Amino acid sequence: MVSLPTWFRYVVNKFEYSITHSWKSYKIGQITDRDLHDTIWKNVFQGKLTYLHHWNKGEEMAPTIAGTLLVRKLPHPDTTRVFVGDVVVVKDPEKEDDYLVRRLAAIEGYEMVSSDEKDEPFVLEKNECWVLSDNEALKAKEAKDSRMFGPLPMTDIVGRVIYCLRTAIDHGPVQNSHFSMQKDSPVIEVELDVDEMAKNHKA
Repeated sequence: MVSLPTWFRYVVNKFEYSITHSWKSYKIGQITDRDLHDTIWKNVFQGKLTYLHHWNKGEEMAPTIAGTLLVRKLPHPDTTRVFVGDVVVVKDPEKEDDYLVRRLAAIEGYEMVSSDEKDEPFVLEKNECWVLSDNEALKAKEAKDSRMFGPLPMTDIVGRVIYCLRTAIDHGPVQNSHFSMQKDSPVIEVELDVDEMAKNHKA
């Protein structure tokens, strides 16, 4: 049973998401002035803040992330909505219609220093981020992360992974930044359906 304070926090999250998502659609011309108000309320009452994503694409995020993931949608990712330490779904910079799951390691303003002395240090520019795989045993080329393709625009982040189902008996919340785990806790309480995740699980 979800408590009243949790429901309230969840509804606030939904309302914020709905306004952000609807305004983004309005700005790019997908909806008109007349549709804006209706779209906001439709998202509040009918939309969900999460979707399921299947991730079995290699060892880059092993052993933390694999299987069926519950992903929180992020229509306008910025430094107030996504934080260093978060596991994020990002657009693959090398394949237009594909996505990667990586951990956000740095954001704008961070100085990046390589272990290779030949590489010059640099600072991430506004709206840039740096993502890394969790598997430290992999070399940079094998990990397929920012060490290989460089910084990404924050706008390439489409969601934050908040729950991971590896098997029907091995599942739980994903260890993200403290800020994100607080923000996402009411979303998990209301929208998490482990049975549904298990039903959709792909080994």
